[in-house]
Order: sequence, then structure tokens, then C-alpha cells
Amino acid sequence: MTAVEVARELEISERTARRDLDALGMAGVPVYSVQGRGGGWRLVGGARTDLSGLTASEARALFLVAGPASAATPAVRAALRKLVHALPEPFRVQAEAAASSLVMDPRRWGASRVEPRPPRFLDALQDAVIRGVQVRLGYVDREGTETERTVHPLGIVAKGSSWYLVANTDAGRRTFRIDRVSSADPTCDPVHRPEDFDLAESWRTIADEVDRKRTPLEARAVCTPEGIGVLRIGFGSRLEVGGATTDGRIEVVIRGNDEYTLAGELAGLVEWIEVTGPPGVRDHLASIGDTLAERYGRDRQHRRTP
Repeated sequence: MTAVEVARELEISERTARRDLDALGMAGVPVYSVQGRGGGWRLVGGARTDLSGLTASEARALFLVAGPASAATPAVRAALRKLVHALPEPFRVQAEAAASSLVMDPRRWGASRVEPRPPRFLDALQDAVIRGVQVRLGYVDREGTETERTVHPLGIVAKGSSWYLVANTDAGRRTFRIDRVSSADPTCDPVHRPEDFDLAESWRTIADEVDRKRTPLEARAVCTPEGIGVLRIGFGSRLEVGGATTDGRIEVVIRGNDEYTLAGELAGLVEWIEVTGPPGVRDHLASIGDTLAERYGRDRQHRRTP
């Protein structure tokens, strides 16, 4: 700002404004003057400005994780383009450099390049969470049954490519897939939000419960030490590692959906693991082994025959 603009804003004389700005500089406030066209008084380094309230490091961090080259939404990128013009000039170069220094690609290797569209009612539900108002929610469950209820939105979670609404209902806390929401009508009634509610902690509890329901079967096995890394990559949170056995192998528990599916997942790991139970999984593994030996052993014998 120029001294004239400071004087006008504070309703003082330009002379007083210059004197006070000089006094601030002498007192240790990091302000400096720039002469010539486009000059004026500015804050330097990590000082805060009334305009953005950001320090230099905060500005860099913001543009680093949500810059134009990241996976941020178009609305976020548009907001950042406006924000960069509001930053003090010493911040701009580093903020813009941060924006182009990182690319975030959320897709796994081999995944489709088609990016899913945000659910229809995502913005409306997010607005209700922010404003803290209840919502009359239409919802279609996995069986195709449509219901309507009033919910207290507490937060929204992105899990992979899916979006979920965490909300309190008359039946307790529930989670709704937002792509199954058929209508969302905000009310004027305030949300009853528990004082100790923490969205991240609540979602961890929900996710753990869902994982347990999706994989209720537990298979017990022993694994060679060099195979533990393979199991961690293949099963992630479905793997529980126990203690060592007398022969140096390690006890593990692997969760799955059903005996047949889990046996199929374990069949290719016989180099490292031996399944000890339940019997149904062992039976399926034996059946898979018999089928493989019959199908491919015959081909191998045929190739060896002169």
C-alpha cells in the first residue's frame, strides 16, 4: 500500500502515516518501502498480512498440496489463482514454484484413466455440513429400496473413488454412500453435533468395522520370514502377524470373505505359507492343487514325450 492509501484508510495525514510506518520499522515490524512506480509499503519475509493472513511457509504449503498441477478440483484451482494475486509480492514466486513442483496422481498402476464424476448431491451435503443444518435425505440401499429420513450431517469422507456422508440419525450414527443419495433437502434446523465428535477418528472406527464385515473369515497359517513382506503387500490390513514358531516360521492370521475365495488368494503363496486352518480352506487348496496338477502336469508330460 502507498502512504496515501494508509493515510486514507486510517483517516490521518500522509505525513503521520509515513512517520508511523517508519516507527513500525524501527520497532522491528518487518515493513519496507519500495520507491518508484508501483511502489509503496510492504511486509517482508514470513510476516502476516491483513489481506491473506498467510505466512510465506503457509502459502507454499497450500500451493504445494493443491496447486494447478495437483489432483485438486477445478474450483480449488480457480480459488488459488485468485489467491496468488492477493499474496504479498515476496510470497508469489515461491508459491507459484510450489504449485508446479508436485503432481499428485491418485490412480493405482493399471487403473482406468476414466476419472469418476463427483456424486450429484456432494456439494449440497458438504454445504449442509459446513452450515450445520439437518437434511431430509432420500437414499437407495444396495437392494434398491428407497427410503427417506432426516439426518444430522457430521462430515464427508472420500474413500478411493467413493464419497460417504457420516451422519447421526434417529437410529444412531450411520454412513451413507453419496452416489446412492436420491435427494438432499437442507432444513433450517441445526445439527445436533456431539462435542467430542472427531471425523477422522469416527471414520477409522467405521472403516475397521466395514473391513471386519467384508472379511469375516479368518485363516490361520505359518509363514517363512521372507514371505511376510509378500503377505503385507497382498493382504494389507487383512493380515495379522503373530509370534515365531519353534521352526523359525511366523504365525499369521489372514481375513477373507469366504473359504473358496480366500483359498484362491492363498494358492499362489505356497512357497512361503502353510495354511493350518480352517479345514475348509485347506480342502479348497487341495482341490485347486489337484486341478492345477491335472491340467498342467498333463501338458508337461506331453511335451516330454518324444
